Parts: sequence; C-alpha cells; structure tokens
Amino acid sequence: MSGARFMLLAGGFLALVLASAAHAAEIVVDARQYPGPAWSPYLVGALLGVLSWLTFYFSDKAIGASSFYATLAGMIGKVFAKKHVESLAYYKSNPPVVNWEFAFMIAAFGGAFIAAWSGGEIDGRWLPAMWEARFGEGTAGLRGGVAVLGGMLMAFGARLAGGCTSGHGISGTLQLNVGSWIAVICFFIGGIAVAMPLFSK
Repeated sequence: MSGARFMLLAGGFLALVLASAAHAAEIVVDARQYPGPAWSPYLVGALLGVLSWLTFYFSDKAIGASSFYATLAGMIGKVFAKKHVESLAYYKSNPPVVNWEFAFMIAAFGGAFIAAWSGGEIDGRWLPAMWEARFGEGTAGLRGGVAVLGGMLMAFGARLAGGCTSGHGISGTLQLNVGSWIAVICFFIGGIAVAMPLFSK
C-alpha cells in the first residue's frame, strides 16, 4: 500500500472515530457562535484551507513560512558581506529578494494584528496569565529570552526538516505527504514534552 493511500485511509478512519465520538457525546459546535473572545478556530481553519487551495492555484507553490527567515537573513547578510552571501550555494538557487513568500509573511504579521485587535485580545499585558502564574510577575526578560531561544531552535529545526508548521502542518498534510504527517506528530510530541515540565508545578 502506498503512503498516500495509507494516509487517506488513516485520515478517513480518524474522521469516522471523531465523528462517532462527537455524536455519542452530543457535541454541537457552531463555527459562527464561538464563545471565546478570539476568532472561531473552526472558521479560521476553513479559511486557511481555502487559502491553501488559492495558493496552489495561483502560484503553484505550497504555503510556507520558514523560508522567509532564510530570505531575511540573506538580505541582512548582503548588507554586511555581499560577496560571501552571493557565494553560498543556497542563495545561488534562492536569491534573497522580496518574493511572494516574503510578502506572505509580512501579510501574516499584519493579519495577526488585525485578528488580535478585532478579537479583543490586545490587553496591553507583556506576559500571558499562564506564564505569570508559573514564573511570577516581572519576568518579562526571562520570557523574552525564552522566546528568542525557542524561535531560533524552531527556525533551525524547520530548515533542517525542510518545512515548518505551515509547510508540513498545512501544505504537506493536505497533500497526504507521509513525511509531513510524521513531522506534525513530532511537533505535537515536542510541544507537549516542553510545555509539561515548563508549566507544571
């Protein structure tokens, strides 16, 4: 059995199990009536799927975010060491220029702000309540350091794995790519493995 057929069967089985569990528990979810202050995750998930279709249709490329950081690093590198950057094999085949992926990430930052603002999530706090409950107030420096270190590890891992949560988690899984499904499973395992000791007392 090919990997694509296996993933299709596994996905269908999982959908059947989830549907049965939801029916048994009489869970009713209306994406238009999400009770939280933020946008409905069900509606956003559906819109993200439509965006993926449109991205493939118009650009013939998958949604991805990690290449943005490599492009940005190349742009900064060209300011200080242009000859060295241009001599690197990666930048010979992927010149650091403003392209659709770069524009996509800039738009993602703007979209995140609009979503947070319209969803009532901008409260002027530097630290999330969960962080303060675990590490106390006045730990913004620690939070910033952890965020920078985590971001660096994430970017390194994404480039090493050939994709990030967007490339593998959205674009790869919707194409039933076996490697992407494995990567997503590892994303969740890694997140749980870090979050549990970090936030459990």
